[in-house]
Amino acid sequence: MVTLKGNHIYLRALEQNDLDFLFELENDTDVWELSGTITPYSKNVLQLYLDNAHRDLFDVKQLRLVICDLNEKAVGLIDVFDFEPNHKRAGIGIIILDKEQRNKGFGGEAVSILCNYLFNILGLRQIYANILEENVASLHLFKKLGFVEIGIKKDWIRDKNTFKNEILLQKINR
Repeated sequence: MVTLKGNHIYLRALEQNDLDFLFELENDTDVWELSGTITPYSKNVLQLYLDNAHRDLFDVKQLRLVICDLNEKAVGLIDVFDFEPNHKRAGIGIIILDKEQRNKGFGGEAVSILCNYLFNILGLRQIYANILEENVASLHLFKKLGFVEIGIKKDWIRDKNTFKNEILLQKINR
């Protein structure tokens, strides 16, 4: 049986009352390099996004879920992107917004829950993640969960006047 609930967190669909949380996350310049964002988002634009967040994964090829602690507080987001049902693959990305909530196991539990959903409900064959080479904590987390490093994208992400390498990790459901 697949559930989107773990021991310390659960994953849920976006709701209208997530507007302030999304606004805070999407406008946090510390995470812009992870998402490729270069301009702030208005609440109006994010409201339009929320109004369409119910659209089907098979239609829009992406899914965003909120990571909540068991007290129902949103602590982060986990995304499915580049969903390719024909090739049975997708990319995933995760962010825990509050730095105080990081390294508490929420990320690992969220990735495990999502992988279980993608492999066992959607029948995907493989999942991949793109992680900055300097993000040692994320690299460790994904490798601990069975993701294997399969390549390095050299000078892939621009950060001001420098470029950073991005590691491509993959998990295949055999």
